[in-house]
Amino acid sequence: MRQISPFFNRWLSQIGPDRVVAILTELVDAGAVFVIDADGKIMFWSKGAENLFGRPAEEVVGRNCTEALGCEDGSDPCALAEHGSIQAQAVTLKRPNGGVVACYRTARAFFDASGQFAGAMEFLQPRSGSEAVAGRLDADESFHGIFSRDIAMQQAIKIIRNVAETEATVLIRGESGTGKELVAHALHLESARRDKPFLAINCAALTPSLLESELFGHVKGAFTGAVRSHAGLFQRASGGTLFLDEVAELPLELQAKLLRVLQEQSFIPVGGDSAISVDVRIIAATHRSLREEVKAGRFREDLMYRLRVVPVFLPPLRERRQDVTLLLWLCIDQHNQQGPRHVDSIAPDAMRRLLDYRWPGNVRELKNVVEYAFAVGRGNEITLEDLPPEFREMPAGGNRTTLSRQNIPHVDEAELIREALKVTGGNLEAAARHAGMSRATFWRKRKKYRIA
Repeated sequence: MRQISPFFNRWLSQIGPDRVVAILTELVDAGAVFVIDADGKIMFWSKGAENLFGRPAEEVVGRNCTEALGCEDGSDPCALAEHGSIQAQAVTLKRPNGGVVACYRTARAFFDASGQFAGAMEFLQPRSGSEAVAGRLDADESFHGIFSRDIAMQQAIKIIRNVAETEATVLIRGESGTGKELVAHALHLESARRDKPFLAINCAALTPSLLESELFGHVKGAFTGAVRSHAGLFQRASGGTLFLDEVAELPLELQAKLLRVLQEQSFIPVGGDSAISVDVRIIAATHRSLREEVKAGRFREDLMYRLRVVPVFLPPLRERRQDVTLLLWLCIDQHNQQGPRHVDSIAPDAMRRLLDYRWPGNVRELKNVVEYAFAVGRGNEITLEDLPPEFREMPAGGNRTTLSRQNIPHVDEAELIREALKVTGGNLEAAARHAGMSRATFWRKRKKYRIA
């Protein structure tokens, strides 16, 4: 056995072995790590295990792992007392929705001073990325083409499902590439207007005069070149939904006209003299804060309140780290079906760079990166050399940020947990991140210190 420095043992006692284990297992993004006791009951359940099986730590800790995981091939994932260790054993495990996960299982048993089996640590790795996606994807992780298991994203989807049953105006806020139009279309498909038109326009893409004509239409002779009347988007979308992307870029002179449509459900075309009544639901989106635009005098406050009846916030991909692997393999699977190259693995150093990357272009950029890798690379594995130059140039782990609290061994953990819960308003996922812990560790610490 490899010798352990006494200084390392002392460091472990200062930091806390449970925290070290939790942090180490969080580095294993592509698989699940869990620990069982001598009776086969789960004592530790990593964040990767939560993602892979769709089961939170609260649901499985304390349960027998055979019961919690349910091996379909008849093998007992906890039968290590006789073998001591297992290397890359193929197993098929169940998910709560009835789906399965095909994994390679690696495990190591621990024995006490008398030689009795004391427990084990296990690592489960999906057999391949595409198989992992097929086996892990729950119905609630796919929503009209939106794929996510991130808690904040799932909350946004929940809001969309609920608000779709109403006629409330929705404002979608998110960075470029987060899928705002996809979310708007999903809201339309969930609504009673699903059989009517869904039309979209980018308010930043046209000049004010062209934008006005495109939105509200014009009559023949309204301006030079208007040789015939033109029905605008509001008229063509009547009965359905109109999506106004980058609505913060809407010129002030058009904001008043938009406000009239929202208030009276009618408008006057360019050059016209009579109002046209329409029945249109408005969904707007922006990457800017409308409140800040109002303060700067660039946006009408009354229009902001009419558009921002139900705000929906889409988190950037850098805050949805558990979604990166899922989205990568979904994109890879799409390219595999198109041929001629078929990818079934990602090299560890390439995966680390992909997970550490900040993704300024969000999901749109991720799709482009996969397309780049398929275009320039060869073989069944995506390597670091297949990635764009910015991935090869960035230092390993260079974009990862850690909370300074993680490096302070003498911090009062109970006080840290209380502070995290207070700062995040009781949101467990956000509180765990604030405290520098996995959600499973945060949950155990709360129980330990009896913090409500």
